[in-house]
Amino acid sequence: MTEPQLQHIVVGGAAAREGGPRCMAWWDWRSTQGRDDHVVVCVHGLSRQGRDFDTLARALQPHCRVVAVDVAGRGHSDWLADPMAYQVPTYVADLTALLLHLRAERPGVRIDWVGTSMGGLIGMGVAAQPPLAPTRLVLNDVGPVVQWEALMRIGTYLGLDPVFDSEEAADEYLASISKGFGPHTPEQWRALSRPMLRQRDGRFHLHYDPAIAVPFKAMTQSVEMQALQAAVRAGEAALWDLYDAIAAPTLVLRGEDSDLLSMDTVKAMQQRGPRPRCVSFAGVGHAPTLVADDQVRTVLDFLLSP
Repeated sequence: MTEPQLQHIVVGGAAAREGGPRCMAWWDWRSTQGRDDHVVVCVHGLSRQGRDFDTLARALQPHCRVVAVDVAGRGHSDWLADPMAYQVPTYVADLTALLLHLRAERPGVRIDWVGTSMGGLIGMGVAAQPPLAPTRLVLNDVGPVVQWEALMRIGTYLGLDPVFDSEEAADEYLASISKGFGPHTPEQWRALSRPMLRQRDGRFHLHYDPAIAVPFKAMTQSVEMQALQAAVRAGEAALWDLYDAIAAPTLVLRGEDSDLLSMDTVKAMQQRGPRPRCVSFAGVGHAPTLVADDQVRTVLDFLLSP
């Protein structure tokens, strides 16, 4: 099987918008060589979804099984009743349920983690807990300090709920807000964009609940600057505590032009916690899409080395 199967798992905690048990969706790429005793869990960024990892998954399939998640409110996962639940603790709890499911399904399975941006923050929350910790961890353009300028940029488009008359118009819009992804061929960009769309009444919408922006905007639009700065400092301190608890071998990927992960943060990360290796990619900002050959090879070399 070279294409993934869409799976769902019931998760607890935050309630579903429609009531009843809440489900999280994930794409199951079974190993083409039957090597399902090694699983790579891939988790996307703030406004993205699990099919972002198709290229990486196909490269990994001969070597292991890949599980690419649709985080709550995105892709095929249920939307949340309370918009303020769209935060990292909810996502960590959801992914914990999935990891426990994978380990119960195959005791002794090796699980690695690849997390892009928000997916990396979730990965830090998981990796800091020894019973859940992955064997190896890839943090894609994210660390314990998130640059404020990047948050402001993301806030200009997150949750706007645009509507498009054609897939081509949607592709152009997504390209306009994703310039940091770096150069892609038209085919590569279509492959990244089309899973982001849902057709309703003959028009195209983005795949996620616009309410994912509610907690984000609550944080970034505080009128009390002093309180906001204190909250940011507290958040960074909590993330550093998580990071310092990570024992798994860790690889940090960075776009050389990233506005979210600074080189100062990378240098600090290399001096503490798991003391990761960092690989930067020229001509890329936030964040590498793990589509280009050099990006895919870097991840494979790290995850598949003895």
